Amino acid sequence: MSTPGVRPIVALTYASAIDNPGRFCSSKQAGAHFGLTPKKYHSGENHSGRVSKIGDAAVRTALYEAAHIMLTKPLKGCTELKSWAMRIGRRAGMKKAKRWRASLP
Repeated sequence: MSTPGVRPIVALTYASAIDNPGRFCSSKQAGAHFGLTPKKYHSGENHSGRVSKIGDAAVRTALYEAAHIMLTKPLKGCTELKSWAMRIGRRAGMKKAKRWRASLP
């Protein structure tokens, strides 16, 4: 809950879905567990855009909503994180920036 935009419901949803954080070596693995990674096609190619949506939909929704709040509301204490996400938003679109932000714990 130290990240702006993450309230008790989001934190509890994430914590209950993670259960044992020791099973993930990195935040990228946790993102992949919830389907926040690019789709892979049978050829093995990664395509930026849509996420795979494998995993818990409630966690994806909660993290996406927290990212939406952080990017659209004026919040204090997240300038570095928000500026990083805004750069992604300018380059690739705000929907993609929210997905990138949601994939971080």
